[in-house]
Amino acid sequence: MDQLTNAIGVPEEVVMNKIFEIRNQKVMLDMDLAELYGTETKQLKRAVRRNIKRFPVDFMFELNDEEFSNLRSHFGASSWGGVRYAPMAFTEQGVAMLSSVLNSDRAIQVNIQIIRVFTKLRNLLTSNREVLKKLEEIEKKEMEQDEKIILIFEYLRQLEKSKQEDQNYSNRQRIGYRRNKEE
Repeated sequence: MDQLTNAIGVPEEVVMNKIFEIRNQKVMLDMDLAELYGTETKQLKRAVRRNIKRFPVDFMFELNDEEFSNLRSHFGASSWGGVRYAPMAFTEQGVAMLSSVLNSDRAIQVNIQIIRVFTKLRNLLTSNREVLKKLEEIEKKEMEQDEKIILIFEYLRQLEKSKQEDQNYSNRQRIGYRRNKEE
């Protein structure tokens, strides 16, 4: 089931492509949410402003000029068309709160799908962190083992050198008097 869709047919990949990281948070923009909900962006913004107490800064924030121009350059001017005001960015909690503000069946279904995608992303990030941690542990063990292997080779060199010295000592030319048996 690579391409999961909800009851109204929004593919998971479409939702994932509309999630951005801004201010170190995963967010969705008002224009993308309005598109998914099948409404106009100005209607979504109006509903949010009428219920602004439901959207603290950790649920929703407006992009500053720098973030807005950075996002615009990321997408190109053609897809942004006549946008005059900086978009609102909604965190996962803000998207969940939108379902209480936009009380339509479509909004509820889309919110369910979006929350599932956010949850899936969070799980992927968590599993990726665990994999990275395990890789670091393996790398650390490998480095320790490399050090031990180098030490073993050093001991083997010393042992070989000692054997060579012993052999050289026993094969040396002897000087002095010899008895008849030694000849």
